[in-house]
Amino acid sequence: MVAVTFVGADGSARQCSGTAGESLMRAAVRTGIREILAECGGIAACATCHCYVEPPWDQRLDPRSDVEEAMLEAALEPTEFSRLSCQITLSPALDGLVVRLPADQI
Repeated sequence: MVAVTFVGADGSARQCSGTAGESLMRAAVRTGIREILAECGGIAACATCHCYVEPPWDQRLDPRSDVEEAMLEAALEPTEFSRLSCQITLSPALDGLVVRLPADQI
């Protein structure tokens, strides 16, 4: 299992576990992280699974694809740490990952 901490816009932290190979979005939805709406189901066709990956975790991820970059343009308040959680695949190297959640997705 891969441990992930989701930090809400209000600063509250919630922990969940995901399986290696599972997307961060799927783990969030499965464990009831309500701020991850995931309206497109994980095909990078919306930005409703937007999150902010905390440094230094951002350096452990694959670079954003062109599709992810385009979708993040539709996200509210994107930053250099913005990612679509559907595009992050959990792995043992991400055990302990910390992500922040935006106040609003849409």
